[in-house]
Amino acid sequence: MSSRREGDTLCFFINGKKVTEKHADPETMLLSFLREKLRLTGTKSGCGGGGCGACTVMVSRYQPATKTINHFSANACLLPLCQLHGAAITTVEGIGSTKTQIHPVQERIAKAHGSQCGFCTPGMVMAMYTLLRNKPQPNMDDITEALAGNLCRCTGYRPIVDGCRTFCQETNCCKVSGNGNCCLDGGNQTDETEREPPQLFDKDKFLPLDPTQELIFPPELILMAEKGTPQTLTFDGERIRWVSPVSLEELVQLKTENPKAPLVVGNTNIGPDIKFKGVFHPLIISPTRVLELFEVSHTPTGVWVGAGCTLAELRSLLEKLVPQFPEEKTELFRALIQQLGNLGSVQIRNVASLGGQVISAYPNSDLNPVLAAGRCKVSVISNGGRREVPLGQDFFASFCKTILKPEEIIVSVFIPFTRKGEFVRVFRQAPRKEMSFATVTSGMRVFFSEGSRVVQDVSIYYGGMGATTLSASKTCAAIATRPWDDETLSRAYDVLLDELVLHPSAPGGKVEFRRSLSLSFLFKFNLEVLQELREMNVIKEELPEKIQPLPRDIQPGLQEFQHVSKGQSEQDPVGRPIMHRSAISQATGEAVYCDDMPHTDGELFLSLVTSARAHAKIIGLDVSEALRLPGVVDVITAEDIPGVKVRESFGYQEELLAQSEVSCVGQIVCAVVADTREHAKRGAYAVKISYEDLPDPVFTIEEAVEKSSFYEPRRKLERGNVTEAFKTVDHIYEGQIFCNLQINVSDYRKLYLWISCSLPVCPSLFVIVSSGEVKLGGQEHFYMETQSMLVVPVGEETEFSVYVSTQWPSLMQETVAETLGIPSNRVTCHVKRLGGAFGGKVTKTAILAGITSVAAWKTNHAVRCVLERGEDMLITGARHPVLGKYKVGFMKDGRIVAADFQCYTNAGNAVDESLLVAEKIVLHVDNAYNIPNLRGSGAACRTNLPSNTAFRGFGVPQCLLVVESMINDVAMVLGRPADQIREINMYKGPSVTHYKFEFSPENMLRCWEECKVKSEYSARRRAADQFNQQNRWKKRGMSIIPIKYGIAFSESFLNQAAALVHIYKDGSVLVTHGGTEMGQGIHTKMQQVASRELHIPPSKIYISETSTNTVPNTCPSAASFGTDANGRAVQNACQTLYQRLKPIREKKPKGSWESWVNDAFFEKISLSATGFYRGPDLYMDWEKMEGQPYSYFTFGACCSEVELDCLTGDYRTVRTDIVVDIGRSVNPSVDIGQIEGAFMQGLGLYTLEELKFSPSGVLYTRGPSQYKIPAVCDVPLQFNVSLLSDTHNPRAIYSSKGIGEPVLFLGSSVFFAIKDAAAAARSESGLVGPFTLNSPATPEKACMACASPFTQKIPASKPGSFKPWALNI
Repeated sequence: MSSRREGDTLCFFINGKKVTEKHADPETMLLSFLREKLRLTGTKSGCGGGGCGACTVMVSRYQPATKTINHFSANACLLPLCQLHGAAITTVEGIGSTKTQIHPVQERIAKAHGSQCGFCTPGMVMAMYTLLRNKPQPNMDDITEALAGNLCRCTGYRPIVDGCRTFCQETNCCKVSGNGNCCLDGGNQTDETEREPPQLFDKDKFLPLDPTQELIFPPELILMAEKGTPQTLTFDGERIRWVSPVSLEELVQLKTENPKAPLVVGNTNIGPDIKFKGVFHPLIISPTRVLELFEVSHTPTGVWVGAGCTLAELRSLLEKLVPQFPEEKTELFRALIQQLGNLGSVQIRNVASLGGQVISAYPNSDLNPVLAAGRCKVSVISNGGRREVPLGQDFFASFCKTILKPEEIIVSVFIPFTRKGEFVRVFRQAPRKEMSFATVTSGMRVFFSEGSRVVQDVSIYYGGMGATTLSASKTCAAIATRPWDDETLSRAYDVLLDELVLHPSAPGGKVEFRRSLSLSFLFKFNLEVLQELREMNVIKEELPEKIQPLPRDIQPGLQEFQHVSKGQSEQDPVGRPIMHRSAISQATGEAVYCDDMPHTDGELFLSLVTSARAHAKIIGLDVSEALRLPGVVDVITAEDIPGVKVRESFGYQEELLAQSEVSCVGQIVCAVVADTREHAKRGAYAVKISYEDLPDPVFTIEEAVEKSSFYEPRRKLERGNVTEAFKTVDHIYEGQIFCNLQINVSDYRKLYLWISCSLPVCPSLFVIVSSGEVKLGGQEHFYMETQSMLVVPVGEETEFSVYVSTQWPSLMQETVAETLGIPSNRVTCHVKRLGGAFGGKVTKTAILAGITSVAAWKTNHAVRCVLERGEDMLITGARHPVLGKYKVGFMKDGRIVAADFQCYTNAGNAVDESLLVAEKIVLHVDNAYNIPNLRGSGAACRTNLPSNTAFRGFGVPQCLLVVESMINDVAMVLGRPADQIREINMYKGPSVTHYKFEFSPENMLRCWEECKVKSEYSARRRAADQFNQQNRWKKRGMSIIPIKYGIAFSESFLNQAAALVHIYKDGSVLVTHGGTEMGQGIHTKMQQVASRELHIPPSKIYISETSTNTVPNTCPSAASFGTDANGRAVQNACQTLYQRLKPIREKKPKGSWESWVNDAFFEKISLSATGFYRGPDLYMDWEKMEGQPYSYFTFGACCSEVELDCLTGDYRTVRTDIVVDIGRSVNPSVDIGQIEGAFMQGLGLYTLEELKFSPSGVLYTRGPSQYKIPAVCDVPLQFNVSLLSDTHNPRAIYSSKGIGEPVLFLGSSVFFAIKDAAAAARSESGLVGPFTLNSPATPEKACMACASPFTQKIPASKPGSFKPWALNI
């Protein structure tokens, strides 16, 4: 090892500019360097673990051996600064800006309406930009792969994909398919005709892509790479030393002297361990400059691949090798290519190394099972020399451990050719189809002698079935030397079931599912092998179906909306698909979010200390060690709060900082203030809290109900007489077993076999009816921008400026004032924009702002608080989990006469908004159905989980899933299609809700009928049934679902709004209103309102921010009422101003706007006006069970079709058609974006997203690696949205309707389509009638619901006999 040299200089380029860093800290990632040192804040921090793509940048490196430049995308949050020597980094700022020229990628994503809140947009731009640098004319597979590593919570991805699609010419485009005009053609035409429907954007107007205009690779870096012998680099940080050797000998010596020091190549394993698990390494060795680790050598028996090669390089190498050899020799190569395509994201594969994947030995590794099954081996080196070690069953010793010695280094991995008669396959199942750790993964290999079906050799390995990669050696022994036939395989399934046993408490849970997957994978392998043997003419018999992969090609969708009227002025933007006003600046990275604001002198950072116990007394708080750490300034406790320490809501109290007792894991106890983010975090870790556990914590709804642990009041509504009505119906469904009494001889035989053999499935003479209940799990908001705030003491008279990402600025102002004990007029709250919110940035944000303000007040410094993703998920709560129970009485013809619903929500440890959520649930138990005798009750359960809060839909998505589950059960009991039962029971004609609110369901029925027509429901239903008859292991399911959603706040005072409009002497207009921009396009719509009312183009109108010193006493941007309320307020202010200008306009009718304004100033006419909207007088009388809690209803219907793999539970949404009545849309592009985004969020709620808590109440799922929101791979392959035409709504501005929340529930159409497919699968096993499928319908639940022979083989664990890994929340 070289002697330590002080002052090694790191040299690299960023956006064409040279950067030299003499004091590079090994703990500094590129992301923080960009944002904090260089102030390049376009690259966003979304998760810190490489799981969201918000921080995507392009890395370019020169390869001296080939004299080529390699461009690849990477996550800046995982790229150690010290590893960038000689690299060129391109960020979103480097490819284009509004000050110079925007790049075509930036333009197309923006103008295709692919940017809403905009926080994910720079990452999307850079992912696509990097693809285009490597492949200027990509195909759709390239695009979807490039975007797979980037998450978006707003758009639903369709407009992003459509914008990127314009870079390629696809053969399946609708124009090529003969459908006339391309769906991407068109734009804001003024010569509108009925034959040319309006389009969202005009792709012909986009800037062309010119690859010659891109930034060149810095010549200085080429010279640096080609010059003499490179030198070892050493960087010393505050705690860690980083050494980058340049020779294998030096690397071996370093590792010999420091056997515990990790080798870091991609930092995809070590990085997250350091960041999230607190792992500390005083020395890190980076071997990225050791050439021997990147060499590839070919032999007659296979290929040696350097352990330092990235997974992307390995995949590229194998793809080049496959065509060069006969197919029989490349079985293993092709299996690895398939698995590499599923492993991580492009950004991860571009940096993660082959050797790192092997040595990390993760139990659910994707690569290790196939490497082991394929007879691969590794070449390792140490001070004692080289040796070759097979990747067999003995290689993986224990959890994340191998048999290699600590000082040994993997130099290369040998991947052998396969032989004739040898077949290799890989299988995996993961919570999400892409960018997800596998639940179970497998590599399988079998070898036959030529012309024989007798197995010569077989190797089967699994990941995710234990603490290590496991060899199913006993199963292999049961197969080897025997013919590959049903008898052998049947025996193998039984052996495998006994061999791979998971304890019911196994980490990761899903025990029965994982065990069934191990069998299903072997069965799939069996089908594949039989197919191969048939093609080789070894066997002649008829084969079972060949299971084809699920469809995956995204087709262009349709977005249908109405033209503006022919008489509308071309200058009037209302009703036109105007681009989000900040879309371009969001795409260039210039849009400023809270944490993008420059740091001020002496600014401090606040990090929170939270409870580690769910129900305990605090008996000690020791902050002494924290205060001794470098950079720590102070620790804030409840004693430091000068004002209100406890906030009261609905009669319940909630402490800002816990003092004597904690009631959930994640409750905030104190906060550490330090000079940097890292120092504050270390200080928070150093705080010691002592507890005394309290007895009997309550976690689940069932426990709360049993102990009557509720927040009061509970709510109930009833119309008719439910109890009496139940006496008059033909059927009552509440969970009974119906028995077919016509038992013939064969049925008796089935019955005898079932009883005597204890078969896990009841034969077809029984119809099992599950209980009338359904459970829904919670849902994390997962706004891309975590909770962020900056509190700045102004310097006199206790005045504070609060910059915060919130939906309710006035609540922040009020909370900070009360917490500090000062008047509200000393606190000004500023909100520029939010990187998403969805209801999660109201009450929790207020608590955080209060704590941060105390720190600013006590230290007299500006204090910034930005939660990391894990903290945010732990602390801020989620959507309420719900247990819904129902009893329904109905007639033989399908008419529902009586229904009784009970909905219980898991509110958590504080009341928050849970009582209002319970009320809204009860108000929506009718959905679209006129049930004459209806009772609904709602209760908020008090538990020891973090308190749940508002989330888009506010209880309605949970409630309506219960309602629609009831409808589905009625249909299944009667053996009729569910859509018929829905139609029979829908409101028709003049109608009255169960709380005596009169409305017309005409547009709801129109949505329903149009949805059936546009989706071709009848024909596709028949096609799905035919598909199911022809396929045993794949099924298609369809569902069509309606919605009736109440708009506005039922608390009448929240429906008011105000605005302030200034006209300046140059004619420019500044609009301020009470709504906050969080991606829903409210500022864009307000600009359109002002443009119409003032008769000026939108370009003259600017909206800067929302602030409490311009518009006071604002109400939250929520309840889908933001445009309704604030639009009327802006309209009011603008009409006032336009009226004031009337004398000037009459005097100079041909004058310009600017001349009118100028004349008005000189005539002393006020050019500033406030606007106010009082809002509707809504109310609800719970005693009388009547009221008008909503201004109007938004209606819609959605049809979805899925294709389900019954053996794994994986599915694809083949097509979705949505029709929504939103009146006359103010902005169709914004509204369609809201519809698609809400649908995808609902799809996540009902099919994908799972919050997991430990038995002691600790949240397991604290980031995108554990918690899966929908990604590009989850978008319906055909996604069509239609806005109902010729509708009007006199209760809202310009006859529009609120749309932010309603459509989220329509994501349940995918849930019910999965259930429909599962029902088809169950019928193959003789199971008919209602069955339980709880939400979310994850692959686990879908697979188990299908009741395949393999799931039936798994013995169920007896409840109460073990402690589950996770609570069933």
